[in-house]
Amino acid sequence: MSTGVYESILQGLNEAISTEKGHLRAKRCRMTVQPPEEFDAEEIRTIRLSANMTQKVFASFLGVSPKTVESWEAGRYKPDGPARRVMGLLRQDHMLAQKYGLISQ
Repeated sequence: MSTGVYESILQGLNEAISTEKGHLRAKRCRMTVQPPEEFDAEEIRTIRLSANMTQKVFASFLGVSPKTVESWEAGRYKPDGPARRVMGLLRQDHMLAQKYGLISQ
């Protein structure tokens, strides 16, 4: 391990100890989290097909029932936040599930 890396780790540990003891205030940063996108029935179907998933596989991947996916694609119901977040990520990268070993073919 190079000296620079060692010194950086040591500095971080010393800052953590000082913060815990109350000698140093923790640094705060502001983050803005974008709300999950909303998808209509056709967009949901397009995302699923671009990921090369059946309704059953898509449902399992999202942790919902196949009937739920069917109702989304029929426009009877809309997905909630976590499912919308994952669908947004899947729309950006349709190979996401395979890349992370979440499904295999």
